[in-house]
Amino acid sequence: MENNRNFFITIALSVLILAVWQYFYVLPRSEAQREAARVEQQRVEEQKKAAGTNPGADTGTPAAPGAIPNAPGTDAVTPAGREQALATTTRAKIDTPSLEGSINLTGARLDDLKLKHYTETVDKNSPEISLLNPAALPNGYYAEIGFVGNDKTGAVPGPETVWAVDGNATLTPTTPVTLTYSNDKGLTFKRTFSVDTNYMFTVSDTVQNSGTAAVSLSNYGRVTRFDKPAVASTYVLHEGLIGFTGTEGLQEHKYASIEKDKQFTPGKSTDGWLGITDKYWAVTLVPTEKQPFQPRYAYFEDGRHRYQSDFLTDPITVDAGQSATVESEIFAGAKEVGKINAYAEDRHIKRFDLLIDWGWFHFITKPMFWLIDTLYKFFGNFGLAILATTVIVKAIFFPLANKSYASMANMKKVQPKMLEIREKYADDKMKQQQAMMELYKTEKINPLAGCWPVALQIPVFFSLYKVLYITIEMRHAPFFGWIQDLAAPDPTSIFNLFGLVPVTLPHMLMIGVWPLIMGVTMFLQMRMNPTPPDPTQAAIFTWMPVIFTFMMAGFPAGLVIYWAWNNTLSILQQGVIMKRQGAKIELWDNLIALFRKKPSPAE
Repeated sequence: MENNRNFFITIALSVLILAVWQYFYVLPRSEAQREAARVEQQRVEEQKKAAGTNPGADTGTPAAPGAIPNAPGTDAVTPAGREQALATTTRAKIDTPSLEGSINLTGARLDDLKLKHYTETVDKNSPEISLLNPAALPNGYYAEIGFVGNDKTGAVPGPETVWAVDGNATLTPTTPVTLTYSNDKGLTFKRTFSVDTNYMFTVSDTVQNSGTAAVSLSNYGRVTRFDKPAVASTYVLHEGLIGFTGTEGLQEHKYASIEKDKQFTPGKSTDGWLGITDKYWAVTLVPTEKQPFQPRYAYFEDGRHRYQSDFLTDPITVDAGQSATVESEIFAGAKEVGKINAYAEDRHIKRFDLLIDWGWFHFITKPMFWLIDTLYKFFGNFGLAILATTVIVKAIFFPLANKSYASMANMKKVQPKMLEIREKYADDKMKQQQAMMELYKTEKINPLAGCWPVALQIPVFFSLYKVLYITIEMRHAPFFGWIQDLAAPDPTSIFNLFGLVPVTLPHMLMIGVWPLIMGVTMFLQMRMNPTPPDPTQAAIFTWMPVIFTFMMAGFPAGLVIYWAWNNTLSILQQGVIMKRQGAKIELWDNLIALFRKKPSPAE
């Protein structure tokens, strides 16, 4: 029993550390994100009122020979709103089952993209997520493919190139869009955009050389972002620049680290991908496999500060009268697990699954997600899937738990003998330990067996927390009643009578229904065992459910529901096993003793 209590205290301290981190680190940063979003919305509204303002034009600095041209939008920010910025350039429309937006014909870049299936909040009238935005806006964010030429090639497609639409001007999964551009050196560029029903664009560039001499030029691609999320790069997941290229493998550069390092250039590669990732969304480039390319992750401070993941291929030679084609892909969308895995397998994109940050314990986190997602497809509700997952996990570990609880029951039956030994050898710890070991051997008891049911909860708890935190499938996933987002905390609180009193409470007082249920079940589980004789341990066991109720209130509701349900199943399981073993269940006696009037010192 002593070792079992120690394990309870260990898991309590582990979760307590995570809870403290959640409360003092994640929640304040989330609050900062909401405040930043509010300020941004206010700024946009004010800009909409400023009618007739010239939004300005993107200007770029000429690039050095053989270098990627300077990013557009580095000189000025338009005071106009998003729609006004979009109206300043000619565009080809994008309309797919998952995406809507447009291609900017100046630079032929993707800088206007919204996700049809995702909104900013759980409100049905909430705006769609705007993933990509024109460079002239403060939150400019775009993907661009271009070329780097020389004197022989003349002007090649870059940030300021104005393309012409050849035929269809609306990009859909069944109707690609073709753009053309010709220069004065006899080079004709034909670019074809195609897109699937999800989030993958294919950019095919054909260069026709009608001149009299061979030319050499390089293909480049970049994902450029002028702002960064108000909350980014927590310890739970990576947000920032990312890629899998070269011999270095996975590259992750947080916004803060790349701001410090300025630039990181891994070795050249012939396959892989790179881009910028958020918690739920990402924009990545998949360079052509025909040419080796140089990846780069950078932070620029000239003009407007910006973050950029880019690549530059080795020179491509196009002989006179010949043509050459290079093909790149751009992923821009939600990091849905099934679709990301399908892209990795079907399109042979090397380790594209790493775009989702499963963490060091991916061997636990991935199976946990797979199980929950599979059960979701059966139940149609992620909350029910979490409850069913808990039952399955308990069933898998039932033989071990059965032995553990049986050992705990036997420990309770011999507790009088253990107390006898402690009293008999109170002054000789060595003999006390030897007598205890002899008792364990005689009664065939493993004192550590009772720790396993608690220890096994630790990896399950953390893997479920990771799944709820990083996977977009859990974002805005409803349960029942007031829980409309399992990835967010329970929105109710006992301190405003669960919404009946219209007051705004600080986070520490947002103690909802499910945290209370979790606290009650934890309290009952603690009372299944005899009260520890040590006063310190007794105090810890008494106050632990109260502390956890406050701490867990800030965790995702799905995790709190899991914890409450797991406690309930543990109480039932432990009660049945103890009854079969003939051990006394202390729950009722402990509850009665809790409310029984304590005798006064005089008595």
